Amino acid sequence: MKKYIVLCAGFCLAMSMTSCKSSESAYKKAYEKAKQYDTQTAQQQTTQPATYQEPAVVAPVQTKPANEVRRVDNYDNVSVRSERVAVVNGSGLKAYSVVVGSFGLQSNAEGLQQRLRNAGYDAQIVKNEDRNMFRVVAATFDNKADAARSRDQFREQEAYKDAWLLSNQ
Repeated sequence: MKKYIVLCAGFCLAMSMTSCKSSESAYKKAYEKAKQYDTQTAQQQTTQPATYQEPAVVAPVQTKPANEVRRVDNYDNVSVRSERVAVVNGSGLKAYSVVVGSFGLQSNAEGLQQRLRNAGYDAQIVKNEDRNMFRVVAATFDNKADAARSRDQFREQEAYKDAWLLSNQ
């Protein structure tokens, strides 16, 4: 009895799947209708003369040499991270500092400090006791604009692309 029920269910399923197919004639009718529409549109375009409308000019075009770059610096909006830090190795911090590295181990920070000093920077190491991190400061400045310019110069170098500004609390 179960075999007959399963067989009937399979037969009904097969019939329902085959009855949903679109017929070839429906596709042919749609194709003919689209073809007829295309020929009518083409005939209308050939019978009507093409009218050219000049586009409206919104603003005059100004040409500039390719080497001219206009740069607006707004250093008031530069983000600065404030942290309470203490100098571990160095001459002392000013109001704004450029941080080029953060390490959990002091020896790693000392390695980066030495590389920066060999490159001619007065690099310093400071420690953030709250986060237990050693920060390597490449340069320190009294004003924010000078610090931001220095940070941007460091970011141009591949090794220091994550440089950021620190404000000593």
